[in-house]
Amino acid sequence: MKELELKYGCNPNQKPSRIYMTEGELPIEVLNGRPGYINFLDAFNSWQLVKELKAATGLPAAASFKHVSPAGAAVGLPLSDTLKKIYFVDDVKLSPMASAYARARGADRMSSYGDFIALSDTCDEETANLIHREVSDGVIAPDYTPKALEILKTKRKGTYNVIKIDPDYVPEELERKQVFGITFEQKRNNVVIDSSLFSNFPTKIKSLSKDAERDLIISLITLKYTQSNSVCYVKDGQAIGIGAGQQSRIHCTRLAGNKADIWFLRQHPKVMNLPFKEGIRRADRDNTIDVYISDDHDDVLRDGTWQMFFTQKPEVLTREEKKAWLEKMDGVALGSDAFFPFGDNIERAHKSGVKYVAQPGGSIRDDNVIETCDKYGIAMVFNGVRLFHH
Repeated sequence: MKELELKYGCNPNQKPSRIYMTEGELPIEVLNGRPGYINFLDAFNSWQLVKELKAATGLPAAASFKHVSPAGAAVGLPLSDTLKKIYFVDDVKLSPMASAYARARGADRMSSYGDFIALSDTCDEETANLIHREVSDGVIAPDYTPKALEILKTKRKGTYNVIKIDPDYVPEELERKQVFGITFEQKRNNVVIDSSLFSNFPTKIKSLSKDAERDLIISLITLKYTQSNSVCYVKDGQAIGIGAGQQSRIHCTRLAGNKADIWFLRQHPKVMNLPFKEGIRRADRDNTIDVYISDDHDDVLRDGTWQMFFTQKPEVLTREEKKAWLEKMDGVALGSDAFFPFGDNIERAHKSGVKYVAQPGGSIRDDNVIETCDKYGIAMVFNGVRLFHH
């Protein structure tokens, strides 16, 4: 098949719409549903991300994509009991592939609502069961077990989008796109992200643990497929905060840091023990937890509101308690798709437990950034590679 007609483009008024190959066949097969223009943009970007994560780490990888940027990305490490609970997967069996998706989906569940999923390996029954219970638009993977495909075909009344991609497909070296009737052409970003990029340490600390190397690799590969400007926080094999598409780098760092803080605050005992009523949907739990954690907690604790969700009125999670809890956050890796222009980014990153930083370097204020890292005992590597993605 050389081309596939789509229902419409980014918006319903943008017709006609299609994907096609000028040479050869499309490397995909639609096994179920009717994916749209944005679905395919998410699918092809997220597939590249998980394929590179698998190649770099040797572990199955998953991504949760929304609007052509990842909401989450992770590799298939085992989950702690705490993570299983806050990701709502403590009641299911998790294969390595399912663990990767549980991590990718669970880090920022608000952003992942209605996501497009990418899996580096064959979708098995455990992963399909996990996908089936969440709200999402579709999935792309190199293959599906018969049972997994059977499960996915029952989702969304049989319309769920399931795409199979040829894992051996290699695109041509040059890529093109049109803007305002004008064709842009460039060489594909084929830079390989691995530990060989981690040799130039301008900070006093000049080494990384193996886990830190892995997490920085995950961060940079995630950024390679995130709309710029972008910053990514990673902890224990998964992105825990992604700031995408901001005009200012400090706003990227704050946005991603705030998401990382929420991820960690969800593990606070008061949050984990919220007395939810039986039958409350996971999406409603996510929304309620997000408000409860925020400074707007009165919105869910006022009389007449908390009774909708809880069996009893929860205690307030105070600012002092949140601050004390966040001070326990440590060992976080941070990647940036371009240089940090000022030390304020490191100041903000430090508040979210960042101990390792990878960025290209090259700012006229590199000395200020290095000095700020040294103040907090942060190891920073200049990788010399910019990762803008538009």
